[in-house]
Amino acid sequence: MANFNRIILVGNVVRDPDLRYVQSGAAVAKFTIAVNHRSKQSESVDYIDVVAWKKLAETATAYLKKGTLVLVEGRLAIRSYESKGGEKHKAAEVVLASMQMLEHTRSNGSAREAGAPPTNELEALT
Repeated sequence: MANFNRIILVGNVVRDPDLRYVQSGAAVAKFTIAVNHRSKQSESVDYIDVVAWKKLAETATAYLKKGTLVLVEGRLAIRSYESKGGEKHKAAEVVLASMQMLEHTRSNGSAREAGAPPTNELEALT
């Protein structure tokens, strides 16, 4: 049987993506999205780390801002690392394959809901 590792999430960007360049010169951006989970009894939020590489990293950094609603698609990666104190840890993250912004971003960087009426003339043109 073939293996399959694909994850699709929709959530809000928690803070602006952090863009860095590795020694080889490849761009890498890291950001977190908040995904709401509602049940009949309660509501909770899961915070999911996302990592993007190369051109996708630069695009994510250019267009994603805190609060932006985004759909991310990629593969789930579990990595192990050791803290400075010698403790072993595991971290789960989505390695981004594609993304879709689900709302427009205003010129001042704040986001508004898709389909919401424009709040000024400039926004009406975008």
